[in-house]
Amino acid sequence: MTDQHPAAVPVVPDQAPHAPVATAPVSDVAVSDRAPEVPVASAPVSAAAASDQAPDAAVVSESVSAAPDRSTLRLALVVGGLVLAVLLGFGLGRLNATGTTTGSPSSLAAEHTDPPGIGPHSHGTATSTDQGAAIEPGGLAVSSAGLTLAPLGTEFAAGRPGQLRFQVRDTQRRPVTRFAVVHDKPMHLIVVRRDLTGYQHLHPTMAADGTWSVPLTLAQPGVWRAYADFTVVADNGAQTAVTLGTDLVVPGGYQPRPLPAPATSTTVDGFTVGFQGTPQVGASVPLTFRVDSADGAAPLERYLGAYGHLVALREGDLGYLHVHPETELVNGQIKFWLATPGPGRYRLYLDFRVGTKVHTAEFTTTVP
Repeated sequence: MTDQHPAAVPVVPDQAPHAPVATAPVSDVAVSDRAPEVPVASAPVSAAAASDQAPDAAVVSESVSAAPDRSTLRLALVVGGLVLAVLLGFGLGRLNATGTTTGSPSSLAAEHTDPPGIGPHSHGTATSTDQGAAIEPGGLAVSSAGLTLAPLGTEFAAGRPGQLRFQVRDTQRRPVTRFAVVHDKPMHLIVVRRDLTGYQHLHPTMAADGTWSVPLTLAQPGVWRAYADFTVVADNGAQTAVTLGTDLVVPGGYQPRPLPAPATSTTVDGFTVGFQGTPQVGASVPLTFRVDSADGAAPLERYLGAYGHLVALREGDLGYLHVHPETELVNGQIKFWLATPGPGRYRLYLDFRVGTKVHTAEFTTTVP
C-alpha cells in the first residue's frame, strides 16, 4: 500500500501599490535634479565675465538663449523621473500581486483545513507509471504527519492470548476517529518479531472513543514490531495514508533465527508459490506470483479486494513497504509493482486465499 491542494488566495489589485511606491521615487528624482542646477547654470556666465569684464551683446544674447535649454533639460529630467517612478511602481505592483497569488504561508494556512502535517494526496496501488520514484519505508517512527500511535499496553506473555489496544492521536493528543476503508478494512495491523519471524496480518476494530483493539498472541520471547497501516480522513475530506510503528515486548530468552536464504519458490499448506521479478532501488518493477496446487493452478479468491496482499520488510531497521496488486490476475498470476528505498535483504510476505482460508507464503530477496 503506497502512498496531492491548492488554496484559493485573494489576488491584490495591481493599482493598490502604485501611489505609495511612485511617490518616493519622484521625490528622489526631484532632489537629485535640482542639486546640480546652480553650478551648471552659473559656470558659463562667470567664466565669460572673468575674461571680458563687460560682456558684449553677443555674449549676453548667447547666455539668454541658453537659459531655455537648461529649463527644458530640467523639465525633461523631472518628467523622465516621474515616468520612471510610475513604471517602477507598476512593476512592483505586479510583483506584489503575483506573490500574493502563489500564496504566502499565512494566507495558505488560513485556507488549509487538514490536520497539521497532512495534505491532500492519492492513495492506491503503485503502477508502472511510478517509475523513478523510490518508496520511503514506513513504520520506522511512532509519529508522522502530525499523527501518533499510542499503544495502551506493550508487554505480552509468550504464547498466551492477549489483546493489543491502541489509539491514533493528533497533535492535540485527541484520538482520531475518521478513517477511510482501504482494501476492505479501515485498519491493517502487521506484527512480526525483529528477526522477521512470526508474521501476522490482523484487522482491529475501533470503539466510539477511537480505541482500536485486536486479540494477539505472540508465541516467542523477544521484541516484536507492530505496524498500524491506515488512512485518515480530514474534516475537508482529504485523505492521508500513514504507517506508524511501535515495539511490543515479550519477556524471556530471545533466540533470533537467521534469515532464510534468498529463494524464488516455497511451499505452504500444500501449495507451491513462486515469484518472478527483481526489485530495484528507486524504480517500480513488476513482481508476479503464481500459486499452484497438486492439480495445477490454485483457484484463488479475492482477499482484501484483490487476489493477493504483499508486505515487504527490510532486514536491519524493519522498514515497511506495503503494496497491492493489479485488480485482476495477469496470465493467472498475481502482479504487484514494488519499489525499494535502498539495497539490502528484504522479507516478502504474500497473503492469498483459496476457498475460505488465507495462507501466507514467505520469501527472502536481495536488492543489490
